[in-house]
Amino acid sequence: MALTRIGLAGLAVMGQNLALNIAEKGFPISVYNRTTSKVDETVQRAKVEGNLPVFGFHDPASFVSSIQKPRVVIMLVKAGAPVDQTIATLAAHLDQGDCIVDGGNEWYENTERREKAMEERGLLYLGMGVSGGEEGARNGPSLMPGGSFEAYKYIEDILLKVAAQVPDSGPCVTYIGKGGSGNFVKMVHNGIEYGDMQLIAEAYDVLKSVGKLTNSELHQVFSEWNKGELLSFLIEITADIFGIKDDKGEGYLVDKVLDKTGMKGTGKWTVQQAAELSVAAPTIEASLDSRFLSGLKDERVEASKIFQGDYSTGLPVDKAQLIEDVRQALYASKICSYAQGMNIIKAKSSEKGWGLNLGELARIWKGGCIIRAIFLDRIKKAYDRNPNLANLLVDPEFAQEIIDRQAAWRRVVCLAINNGVSTPGMSASLAYFDSYRRDRLPANLVQAQRDYFGARTYERVDMPGSFHTEWFKIARNSKI
Repeated sequence: MALTRIGLAGLAVMGQNLALNIAEKGFPISVYNRTTSKVDETVQRAKVEGNLPVFGFHDPASFVSSIQKPRVVIMLVKAGAPVDQTIATLAAHLDQGDCIVDGGNEWYENTERREKAMEERGLLYLGMGVSGGEEGARNGPSLMPGGSFEAYKYIEDILLKVAAQVPDSGPCVTYIGKGGSGNFVKMVHNGIEYGDMQLIAEAYDVLKSVGKLTNSELHQVFSEWNKGELLSFLIEITADIFGIKDDKGEGYLVDKVLDKTGMKGTGKWTVQQAAELSVAAPTIEASLDSRFLSGLKDERVEASKIFQGDYSTGLPVDKAQLIEDVRQALYASKICSYAQGMNIIKAKSSEKGWGLNLGELARIWKGGCIIRAIFLDRIKKAYDRNPNLANLLVDPEFAQEIIDRQAAWRRVVCLAINNGVSTPGMSASLAYFDSYRRDRLPANLVQAQRDYFGARTYERVDMPGSFHTEWFKIARNSKI
């Protein structure tokens, strides 16, 4: 057998699909998995799906030796200890100059630690975010490789063909930057995804709980929304979900799904990083909190018995007006969510000296990934106009769009509050906008309080310098 171009270790569904994608693009690939039945399964799929050049191996030594030099092996295994174990297994058979690529959702500092350890052994290392789920991995994902640039050049030709292809902007892959930047960008991508999904869920809740729209009507509304400025993968699949009947009973399947959202950790990491970097990300934080609250199903059921009653206003609602208002509120909130995510990336890039190109990130998210949307082309253009843009909100085009939509946005949030429907993501987005647009906030009082009880000092608006006031003494004397 001739040597293959690349290897892939870790053949769960994502690994299998990416291997088949690579093979389908004309690159012979070797595959390996610790559970050997997965190897045979992948090879069989390759035969069924077009006699693709996929070659299976049951032991790591023969797997590694089957790949042409310099060897490149992609790992798709669970983050954490399994990655270290797989690296140890592979590295025992790799030679100097060979490369390992971690395609999982790994914590970026682990990637940087491993890159350094591999460098000491003469090996190259990449941490590559892969977005798009099973379908994306098979047909074209968004790829976010970071780490060794030399390693990236080894497989650039493969990645350019394997990635999702967007007609007006090319393959959805680019070299992200040094160190763990690829994993960090993928992590924030997932945080933005959390925000997007939460905002869509709130739009659904308001339309259903206040507007009393049926699933059939919701299917029509989201299908229509997917033809305009909200055109995106998540809006598309949401429309699909509302149209699917329950195959195990009466009615629609969405109504039978337990209201308890799972998570794997990247959203939590994003919020933790926002806090570490002192970047406000309330929309993403609200989406995470909503998942936490959804997990308290039993508690919520008991609470609903204590707080019984009709929280709705009982006032008639103009359905057509509500649908249009919610569409505008969703779009405006979405701008805030993406602005927050981009600011987290920008702050980390500055701290680490990564020099990340935010416009290029928006470009590679336009296809393949879960947050792919027509909206991202607008974000790319905003950063192309001004690479040093302080915040997406102040880009002239986005600023005007928010101004045009804020009345509808406020109506939706107020309507939801008055009807006892929680919209934490939309409310947080609106509060973010209202705080950011004001030249003076009540933070002066908070700083005065800090100085009162802790002598933290404060600055003044009318003269330079740092000041401290004996607030307690002055207040006590005034009471005598």
